[in-house]
Amino acid sequence: MTKPRLSIEEHRELGMRLTAIRDELLHLSTRLGNAYPRTGPEAVPARNLNTAREAVDRARSELDHAYFREHPRQTDTTAYYPHTEDRAYRA
Repeated sequence: MTKPRLSIEEHRELGMRLTAIRDELLHLSTRLGNAYPRTGPEAVPARNLNTAREAVDRARSELDHAYFREHPRQTDTTAYYPHTEDRAYRA
């Protein structure tokens, strides 16, 4: 039995949420990078946030590929990579 996969609308919603998370992680790591040294023990929190952002980026990429495989005739390139003005979080 195969699993149902995500609908087009579910992909779009997930894409917006992951993009907002990614943008927030970038904002926070930049803020920490500007407030603390970029090397040594005090840099660890910012590096961890960057690692988390990179993991979210990889997930978005794989989900974008799945979106195109699952809905080849109805997809658009902005589900997981929305235009800046369409993003939920803007610093």
